[in-house]
Amino acid sequence: MHCQRQGRSTERTVTAIRNALPEVTALEAWRLALGWSRADTVAQISDLYRADGLIPPGPSQSMLCRWEHHPHDWPGQEYTAMLCRAYGARPVQLGLSRAGGDAFDGLGLGAKIRYGRADAEACEAPARERVVAMTTSTGLPAVRESLHLALLADPAGSSAVAELAEAAVEHYALNYSKHPPHTLFTEVRTARNLLTEALTTHTIEETVAAEMRRSIGWLSALLGNLAFHLDDTSGARAHLTTAGTYGTRTADARLTAWACGAQSMVARATGQYARALTHAEQGLIHAPAGLARAQLHAWAQLPALAGQGRADEADAALAAAGRELEADTVGEAPGRFGFDAAEYALHEAEAHLSLGRTEQATARAEVSASHVPAGTPGWAASTLVLAQAEAALRPADAAQRALDVLERVPTARLRSTSRARLVRLDTALATTPAAGVDDLHERVRSLLPAINDHGDATSA
Repeated sequence: MHCQRQGRSTERTVTAIRNALPEVTALEAWRLALGWSRADTVAQISDLYRADGLIPPGPSQSMLCRWEHHPHDWPGQEYTAMLCRAYGARPVQLGLSRAGGDAFDGLGLGAKIRYGRADAEACEAPARERVVAMTTSTGLPAVRESLHLALLADPAGSSAVAELAEAAVEHYALNYSKHPPHTLFTEVRTARNLLTEALTTHTIEETVAAEMRRSIGWLSALLGNLAFHLDDTSGARAHLTTAGTYGTRTADARLTAWACGAQSMVARATGQYARALTHAEQGLIHAPAGLARAQLHAWAQLPALAGQGRADEADAALAAAGRELEADTVGEAPGRFGFDAAEYALHEAEAHLSLGRTEQATARAEVSASHVPAGTPGWAASTLVLAQAEAALRPADAAQRALDVLERVPTARLRSTSRARLVRLDTALATTPAAGVDDLHERVRSLLPAINDHGDATSA
């Protein structure tokens, strides 16, 4: 009722309902957002059948209740299409993409139904939408299971186990942004435990053991970053210290440098800029020339100096990052451990923002946002930095950008860094009488924590 009085869209009302009541499924939340009873939904679907010149076959209220409350009891394709038409939503918005919804996500809301099938012309999705990506929740367990099977075949390890462990690290790193942090954390931890158990219970050939320890180090680095994005700074420090230790032991300079950079990021998040700078400088000692060194300059050294207000030295760090990038023959690398133009522009924008250079911050944040797909964590970060830069002169635009992030990015996928940017923006706009500011304040205030007081993760 409050959302309706505020004139919010159905989708935004759904978000508010699920933020307040995470146990409510998406399908039920859409019905509640429309103000409908189950009888109303059944009547609406029956009317749609009649409009198509068909005799309504159902569904019943009890069927709808099961669909809303039992995640494994899904409607078929025909009813999925009808629910989408009745609610004015896509299958993925209703949480029904697994109920044949991948093939229906391009569904036009005017699509007609023939008993047992959707109208092919109206419902046929583009080829890309019909593909089930193996980097989703189905792909994660498969990687861990393959590692487990390899260790069952060779409990004392082998070159194949070492290679598979390296492939697992690569998979988790490349697809880091495609999963809610708590989901990926569980998989990475399980993979690390499999390798640790093998190392501690068997005598393993040293060359194989060294490669397995290297993978354990990189998995620890991932766990540290994931813990940080779940707002667990003490856990992040523990995992990243482990990663650095394994980097030193295996003589992996890149791992050691990256772990130092991540520790700098964690220290910076708690306002410890001197400590952050120390970690950054330690990382630069180990970082190989080129991309890795550019990342340490831009990701760790630059923001630590900017946070201390050391403008000239911050500019020097930025220039150093630029030189290292230009000298690198590749120029960028994907994934959590990689570095690219979007991340470079983001760090530059935040540094300018810290130093009070709003025009430069705006320009670089726009560049960063233009390099990443909307709705991704990178897009959320650059959009919120852009909103912070706009807050003083264009508060309504800033508030709307933040609301757009909250609409496009599910709560479970909001990293601690984006949550912190939202809080800073909300604080900056607190006394500004501009459109969207009150709405943003309410959304930020009601935002569920990534991990609640009982240790439960926000639902995806």
